[in-house]
Amino acid sequence: MKKSFVVLLAAFVAVLGFVGCAGKQVVSSKPEKASENNKQMQSRIVILATTTSTRDTGLLDELLPAFEKKYGITVKPISVGTGEALKMGERGDADVLLVHSRQAEDEFMAKGFGKVRKDVMHNDFVLIGPKNDPAAVKGSSSAAVAFKKIQREGALFVSRGDDSGTHKKELKIWDEAAIKPGGPWYITTGQGMAETIRIANEKQGYTLSDRGTYLVQKNNIDLVVLLEKRGDLLNPYGVIAVNPAKYPKVNYDGAMKFIDFITSEEGQRLIANFGKDKYGQPLFVPDYR
Repeated sequence: MKKSFVVLLAAFVAVLGFVGCAGKQVVSSKPEKASENNKQMQSRIVILATTTSTRDTGLLDELLPAFEKKYGITVKPISVGTGEALKMGERGDADVLLVHSRQAEDEFMAKGFGKVRKDVMHNDFVLIGPKNDPAAVKGSSSAAVAFKKIQREGALFVSRGDDSGTHKKELKIWDEAAIKPGGPWYITTGQGMAETIRIANEKQGYTLSDRGTYLVQKNNIDLVVLLEKRGDLLNPYGVIAVNPAKYPKVNYDGAMKFIDFITSEEGQRLIANFGKDKYGQPLFVPDYR
């Protein structure tokens, strides 16, 4: 009797142990499955940090649906100034960057934050201002000469002041003019290009804009182009995949698919045709034809 009881008790304990082990195996497999599902979901999303001009012109609305349809990958664009977009890349907070400040881009790559960089497109900067041109900048031999005239006359200049690609270009021109801007004639908005143009229009001041955003805003403002088509006003755009060696969690495969698409014949054709019908000219010129 005692022996039978011991045998039964041992069998019961063994069953409990088996159930316990099985339970542990099931519980431990759930996080692994969830983790794998998360990885798969992340691989279908690309975070794009990009300059405000690609948003304000509507170019993203043209490019992203075509890319998403082709690859089944969702792009989440974050439109900020080029400086902030590059900082996002430095923190690993974006997978791919679409920006326009070549010197800053080269520094980003030299520090190892980017894995691949390619040219994408270009347009140019334009100096816009009041029709009566109080500083007489129209016809200036260079942007630096025009900026000197604005400063000398104390004419109002409205700056983005946001470390964007346009702001970086503006500061470079001031540097070439050997002027440190400041004082009541120089105001900063801390805003994107479209909003800065609107503020410059309200105050009837000068501002530097990329041509694309100016063309989109042209019919809503009184300001006109006073300086354009100069070699020192070229505005090139580049696309960069963030380095997975520094940030293993970035979606490098998705970033490269985006780069391949935007530099492909299809992507470049979309860029070449964008704005032609509505504005009478393309807002951007593709770099690969």
